[in-house]
Amino acid sequence: MAGLVLCEPTELYNILNQVTKLSRLTEPNYLCLLDVRSKQEYDESHVITARRVKKRANEYLLPESVDLECVKYCVVYDNNTSTLEIALRGEDEEDNTEDGRHELVPGAAVECGRVLAHLTHHPICILKGGYERFSAMYHFLRTQKIIWMPQELDAFQPYPAEIMPGKIYLGNFRQACDPKIQKDLKIKAHVNVSMETGPFFVDDSNKLLHIKIEDSPEANIFPFLRHLCHFLEVHLRLGSVILVFSTLGISRSCAATLAFLMHWKEQTLKGGAFWLLLGARELRPWQGSKGTYSNSLDPDWRRGRRPVTTNSVEPALVTLRAVPSHGMRRWRPAPRGGTAFA
Repeated sequence: MAGLVLCEPTELYNILNQVTKLSRLTEPNYLCLLDVRSKQEYDESHVITARRVKKRANEYLLPESVDLECVKYCVVYDNNTSTLEIALRGEDEEDNTEDGRHELVPGAAVECGRVLAHLTHHPICILKGGYERFSAMYHFLRTQKIIWMPQELDAFQPYPAEIMPGKIYLGNFRQACDPKIQKDLKIKAHVNVSMETGPFFVDDSNKLLHIKIEDSPEANIFPFLRHLCHFLEVHLRLGSVILVFSTLGISRSCAATLAFLMHWKEQTLKGGAFWLLLGARELRPWQGSKGTYSNSLDPDWRRGRRPVTTNSVEPALVTLRAVPSHGMRRWRPAPRGGTAFA
């Protein structure tokens, strides 16, 4: 039995918006999103691609054609469940004495999740705050559509990944040119880490930082990191929502975002910044379209002894260069004198 875990709305948002060449929602074994609310509530609106779970004789009926054993993410939501257990008063609602009995009654999502847990290899995710909280944060991901054809999923345009909830998003050039995305996410500033010029905030240096860097083996992002961190920090303190993007959103922009996370949170690579980025984007920041990013890092930073601060961004990230790619690479602690990425 895989068990249950709570899933923040941001996590579901990022699961829904993962993309390779196409949206990952096109993959049959990627996501199973289940709605356990009433039929009327489901028909009024639900999260995109969600399937309604029917209940008959107090038993939940799994939608047909769903093989949970092979599904990577199974997310279940009801109206507003926020914990895996909900404490309710027992028979005597007015009893305020110490003898008043209470029982733990699971919410509908938790109840359904427990039924499904023995069918999966991965934990069942219970959406924290349910549909009410998710739809309030991401109203643009609501729909009344029940059946999704493969062609419609192919045409689905994902939103940028949410790195810092409601503050920093990571995307590609197409997303940076989409006015609907700018409106839905309330984007107020852009960091463009590519050679292309976008249509928003042109000639407004207060809202646009354009780092012109080629996606090539000779590219070096290091000289721009201090200015990048300052620009993002100022906008965060002003309450602006920022989109960081590059051509494909998988190399230069990822590396820039990782450097800022280390600076903002004063963390080392292994101290959490790297894993925070991977939690939002499944694509690795060193897997570029034409190359991979490699780091020559100082020994203390590699070993996790020194966080990155305003004065240590540059010495910590000594170089950040693109080198020829030889397939997917995995992060591992760097040996003395080596590199953190291999």
